[in-house]
Order: sequence, then structure tokens, then C-alpha cells
Amino acid sequence: MEILASRMLIRPAGYPESVEFYRDRIGLAVAREYGGGTVFYAGQSLIELAAHGGPSAGGSLWLQVRDVYATETELTGRGVTIARSAAEEPWGLHEMHVVDPDGVTLIFVQVPDAHPLRRDTRD
Repeated sequence: MEILASRMLIRPAGYPESVEFYRDRIGLAVAREYGGGTVFYAGQSLIELAAHGGPSAGGSLWLQVRDVYATETELTGRGVTIARSAAEEPWGLHEMHVVDPDGVTLIFVQVPDAHPLRRDTRD
């Protein structure tokens, strides 16, 4: 399996307070904002604060793959328990969840060709 990109995904209990903390107190630059969250630059990685879903201490690791369905098959073949099978989400991404031994959720994500994350915003 080839990992194309990754980010730390945090679902805070207080979304507005967390945005203010990372943006204004820590001083991270905003990479993008969308209806349900804010993504910040963090060196060669990203930190995403998601306003949707229940709060989760410790966050999740977002791992972009080319084909999440093939990744599910590969990981199942290696004996990995799939916490949530690959499926298309309402926001257009295809996601699958695996939980590591310490309870950290690994979210494997496939970004479809027509998804806004693939849009070239240059004029």
C-alpha cells in the first residue's frame, strides 16, 4: 500500500475554541476551511479540526490511499480488524476506519477524481 498524504484529524469538544487556539494562540496558518472544519498547515503535515462527529481525545490519523477498497482487502488479508468498512461519505470521500492497539483511529481515505480536494485552484 502506498500512502499519498496524511494529516492529524481532531474532533474537539469545543470547535470554535479549538480553532481560536490553533489559529490565534499557536499561530498556525489556515490551509483551507470547509463547512464542517478547518485545516491548518503544520510543517510538512496538516492538522484538521472537524466540527462534525463526536469528540475524540487524541484525534485520528488521516491516511490518503489510491484505492480504499483495495486497501481494505489488503489489510483484511493481513489479519487487521476493520472497525468501519470502506464506504462513500456524505462529503464525497471514501473512508474506512481501523483502530490501533492504543485506540487511535486510522482513517484511510480515497479522494475521488471529481472531489474539491483535487480541484486546481490556480487561475
